Amino acid sequence: MLKRLFDIIFSLTGLILTFPLFLIVAIFIKLEDKGPVFYPGIRVGKGGKHFKMFKFRTMVVNADKIGGPSTADDDPRLTRVGRLIRKFKLDEIPQLINVFLGQMSFVGPRPEVPFYVDMFTQEERKILNVRPGITDWACLWNPDEGAILAGSPDPEKAYMEKIRPTKIKLQLKYVNEHSFFTDLKIMFLTLKTIITKQKTEVEV
Repeated sequence: MLKRLFDIIFSLTGLILTFPLFLIVAIFIKLEDKGPVFYPGIRVGKGGKHFKMFKFRTMVVNADKIGGPSTADDDPRLTRVGRLIRKFKLDEIPQLINVFLGQMSFVGPRPEVPFYVDMFTQEERKILNVRPGITDWACLWNPDEGAILAGSPDPEKAYMEKIRPTKIKLQLKYVNEHSFFTDLKIMFLTLKTIITKQKTEVEV
């Protein structure tokens, strides 16, 4: 209850404070190719329920039909404006809408696409027992997936081999140990990571 109240108050506050930024980013996206401002990607939330996770669109229209779900920093589907938006993590801001609606929380395992959730083992399905979030232990361990995938001839294979195994372990760590205090700690460390541009060492 306390966590949900926190999410409602701070997501609403965040949406109000970032509204001018929303308008600026939306204008630049529209000026580039006149496509939609948001990319409502389908993700799997608590209890296995599907929802649309809002992000500023950083790729060409219909990018999901010409490539996989993993995105490297050098992905040719990225637009010029999209590269800039991703560099400063601005594409994640619209997820405040999902937090306000109760589909996500500030802290929780990052929501995955159905393709990867279908691969979950019975143990890994415990990840779906909590609301997905904007940040978690896995985000602190690896704050820039795109940089790791850049230069790979097969980003999907690189994701499966270099990122997903540890990511799953850290998501399960959160599910097994989560508390309101843990959430506050993760949020503090996330802000520190954003400011210092340095990874946070996380024990798997």
